[in-house]
Amino acid sequence: MKAELISTGTELLLGEIVDSNTSFLAQQLAALGIDLYYISSVGDNYERMLGILRCARDRSDLIITTGGLGPTQGDITREVIAGLFEEKMDVDPGLKVNLEKFFKERGIEMTVNNLKQACLIPCAQAIPNPRGTAPGWWAEKDGKIVIAMPGPPGEMQPMWHNHVRPALQRRSGAVIFSRTLKTYGMPEGTMDEKLGALMMSANPTLALYAKIDGIHLRITAKAEVEEEARSMIACHEAEVRKIMGDHIWGVDNETMEAIVGQMLTARGLTLAVAESFGAGALMQILARTPDNSRFFRGGIFTASDEAKLSLGMVWGGGGTAEIAKSMASLSREKLGASIGIGIEGQMQTVDDEKTASVYIAIAGPKAKDIIVRNYSGRLAQIAGRMAYQALYELKNLLT
Repeated sequence: MKAELISTGTELLLGEIVDSNTSFLAQQLAALGIDLYYISSVGDNYERMLGILRCARDRSDLIITTGGLGPTQGDITREVIAGLFEEKMDVDPGLKVNLEKFFKERGIEMTVNNLKQACLIPCAQAIPNPRGTAPGWWAEKDGKIVIAMPGPPGEMQPMWHNHVRPALQRRSGAVIFSRTLKTYGMPEGTMDEKLGALMMSANPTLALYAKIDGIHLRITAKAEVEEEARSMIACHEAEVRKIMGDHIWGVDNETMEAIVGQMLTARGLTLAVAESFGAGALMQILARTPDNSRFFRGGIFTASDEAKLSLGMVWGGGGTAEIAKSMASLSREKLGASIGIGIEGQMQTVDDEKTASVYIAIAGPKAKDIIVRNYSGRLAQIAGRMAYQALYELKNLLT
């Protein structure tokens, strides 16, 4: 089954709201084994919307729209679907009763324009919407399915989970299952070369995604049942692990900070950090880590050279590597931790591009000095990468 998503609303084209429905539905369709080939956005214009729907009908089996089911003149999704199938809209008595009850229970006067939300065409069935006044539509004719759902995610997602997804599940005849392996420490180009043969596979597939905490490898398999898909993925994963080895640090929803925290806790160790670069990115990550009270003693942030001097962190002219070392030792000493991490960095602008040299030091039962140079991008990106570099090096020391 080939699917297409169409989000409607002029506010999307003006950038007034962010379309989160598309990413949600794309993931949901993938899990059902339904191939999504096209995604479109269109404003509240009858002719343009009708043109998009006609094009979608010609090339897709399933069309899902979001938005345009309200009572106003700009809410025209129903009218356009009626035009697509060349059928007349009429008020459905049962939907009208439900709509009147909705307003009465809330003590709100129902205006005449709300009646359009009780309309159907002959080839459409209403999809219940307990969160709002706009039921969805499931219209089916000549082997084509058009599903219209409300734009607000709070209405659309329950409608999807409770009604649309189960119905599509019965029709799809396949499932798509994915597993993500998370890596660090190998450049993307090198990884692409090493995994080239596995990436040529059509089913399961292997794709690389650069993230702030490393490079993620997503293995995806399509099969009739989930057990078969899982088996296919397991075989592919075994081959990937032979190649990537210790560069793989986690899978799926695991985070590096949580893994490091678990390792520290299991060994009875605690951690403190001191940072003078990137607005305390590592401290922020650790502060959000579940059960951090078991291993994280806190952090020190020094925003100026004066603060570093007051803490005695500059010797003999003070190179950044020496500052990082003194910060690691200081955090460990002042906060009573088993291990201290110090991060010091300097931003530069080269040919209008922001780069940074960052120094990371680890002080504790085992110590390590790391120098990371010339990372480019926005400060938040650089700081995030350096925070995960520090966690990755600590993880290796604890292994």
